[in-house]
Amino acid sequence: MTRRISEVAKKAGVSEATVSRVLNGRQGVAETTRAAVLTALDVLGYERPTKLRGERARLVGLVLPELQNPIFPAFAEVVAGALAQRGFTPALCARTIGGVQESDYVDMLLDHQVSGVIFAGGQYALANADHTHYSRFTDRGLPVVLINAGVENLGFSRISADDAVAVEQAFGHLVSLGHERIGLVLGAEDHLPSRRKTEGLRVAAARLGSPLADPARVEECIERSPFSMEGARAAATRLVQRGVTGIICASDVMALGAVRAVRRMGLRVPEDVSVIGFDDSALMTCTDPPLTTVRQPIEAMGQAAVDLLANLIDGAAITPDELLFEPELVVRGSTGPAPRD
Repeated sequence: MTRRISEVAKKAGVSEATVSRVLNGRQGVAETTRAAVLTALDVLGYERPTKLRGERARLVGLVLPELQNPIFPAFAEVVAGALAQRGFTPALCARTIGGVQESDYVDMLLDHQVSGVIFAGGQYALANADHTHYSRFTDRGLPVVLINAGVENLGFSRISADDAVAVEQAFGHLVSLGHERIGLVLGAEDHLPSRRKTEGLRVAAARLGSPLADPARVEECIERSPFSMEGARAAATRLVQRGVTGIICASDVMALGAVRAVRRMGLRVPEDVSVIGFDDSALMTCTDPPLTTVRQPIEAMGQAAVDLLANLIDGAAITPDELLFEPELVVRGSTGPAPRD
């Protein structure tokens, strides 16, 4: 019992005495604190006392595109913890290839009468995708927060890492190392974060006087790929074959695919080709070489998403402007001086 109380107190961010008061049904505990303790019990898998079993914690959906990319479990950890602190029970939904799709999860979450939903990396980030299932939340007046580049006309609150700034930082780093032939491995053309990264490249190239400021040259240095190591390996191979010495990727997983491509061509990273990722997801310090990447501020973004959703649930108005968070270039061993001709 003592261990259980200690774990619940840590998860809920309260004292053990407070947990004891809640479990024993005593008065003098704020309702939000009480809800946070009950949610922590549920999340940790502990059975509630009999007299508290009839009370259901408020449920919030968290919908992710996958769990194989470590950036999404990282977001899930931050968001789930912040929800529990506020007395919500997180319901994690991860889409699978050939399995449950995003629209199916929308049906499930509505059936469970969720209080709101947070999407990260969903279909909303694809300009040409089917967005009709999102309207079901609007029709029911349920609040939704989108993380990373949502379509504006959906009418939801949006939080994003600044993709344009991320590419400006990465491009500037490679230029400072003497690289002139720089390429990008991005997502599909209708992928909004990738569009923003393309625009960031144009801005950075113009500011630094690079030939890539020419719109025609920009498209020549971009290869499109699925967000997978295999797809990025093929895209990076095409770039290296065209003489590129520096590659900026739209995710860390893609960057690892680019590193593999360089090595399969008999070249070295970073001596022959420098590679930069995006996210700074778990274990990127443990790769060979450690990956230079642009870090998304996951803690700040996840907390802001929960704060925003909680305010919407309490009746606040939708924030019309997208909240942009500044990324940070993290320099490690996968980038180096441009090779001499």
